[in-house]
Amino acid sequence: SRTTSLLARQGRLRAAMSSGSLVISPDFQHILRVLNTNIDGRRKVMFALTAIPGVGRRFSNVVCKKAAIDQTKRAGELTPDEVEKLVAIIQNPKQFKIPAWFLNRQKDYKTGKYQQAFANGLQQRLREDLERLKKIRAHRGLRHYWGIRVRGQHTKSTGRRGKTMAATKK
Repeated sequence: SRTTSLLARQGRLRAAMSSGSLVISPDFQHILRVLNTNIDGRRKVMFALTAIPGVGRRFSNVVCKKAAIDQTKRAGELTPDEVEKLVAIIQNPKQFKIPAWFLNRQKDYKTGKYQQAFANGLQQRLREDLERLKKIRAHRGLRHYWGIRVRGQHTKSTGRRGKTMAATKK
């Protein structure tokens, strides 16, 4: 009986801590679907948006400020209109006067435009960039192709999981 009461107390405590507050409103959403990504409704809005690939903490903060959404609000407490406003700002940041230097896809190779890459588009752009680097036989592209360190790290003694590339013993 002692263990069951302890477990029940822990369960209540965990439920109270995980929800962020003791009282949950009836229209609270535990999981939101935004830009093909599941977002945890229990997290604060700014940090919940970072679950979307291509949206970091700083960009999320700016988006919340442009949408005039309270920073202390949980993502599950957002109204559908607020979610739509957030999505609109993430998709078209320049229309909402977010500066070009803040965006993650600056001077795109094909179009020359400044834009914010997110969700599925981000993975697609990265794949296209790597394919272009491999096609033109650039050093970075070749190292990606070989599956070894790309950014100038030493490979003689570290990163030996997988395949060993650098100096071998005689």
